[in-house]
Amino acid sequence: MDIKVGDRLEMKKPHPCGCRIFRVNRIGMDFKILCEGCNHEVMLPRSKVEKNIKKILSDTQE
Repeated sequence: MDIKVGDRLEMKKPHPCGCRIFRVNRIGMDFKILCEGCNHEVMLPRSKVEKNIKKILSDTQE
């Protein structure tokens, strides 16, 4: 997958706050993503993040 730092991801399942949009802060074996609804930072393994992505929204696209 072509994911870069700063991209926004729409996930299949929402965060407990109800928001489905996350911003990518770090990429590696683990992803550090930030919920845009409540600003909670989550670290997840790459495989789990890539499996749960519904759509990749680039940094410039809204």
